Amino acid sequence: MFTTDHAFSGFSVDDIEAARRFYGDTLGLSVSDDPMGFLDIALASGAHILAYSKSNHEPASFTILNFPVADLDAAVDDLNGRGVTTKIYSDDEFPTDHRGILRGGDNGPDIAWFRDPAGNVLAVIQDDDLRG
Repeated sequence: MFTTDHAFSGFSVDDIEAARRFYGDTLGLSVSDDPMGFLDIALASGAHILAYSKSNHEPASFTILNFPVADLDAAVDDLNGRGVTTKIYSDDEFPTDHRGILRGGDNGPDIAWFRDPAGNVLAVIQDDDLRG
């Protein structure tokens, strides 16, 4: 029978070791090898994501992973301090500020995008429900 109890997402990378360092060391996520040599990236929520090497990898043309945060400005500062570039879109594509933050205003939450070493797009997104 089809169930959704243990569903997970996955994405490709062009260099599994660079992905291991980025997701594990740079972002501080728990990363382990699965039996097939893929990366199992564990999120604090309990969810898992599979990252696998693909010889003809092409970066996803969409955001593959969103990280909701209580303080977007602090998160961007932290990422920038870790060497992560959050200014990846030109002002023509998205009206971001000098740090790469799109201020959503009435059109949605504030968000900043960045790339993993394989060129896949990730984002940190303001979630006011996380503020204490």
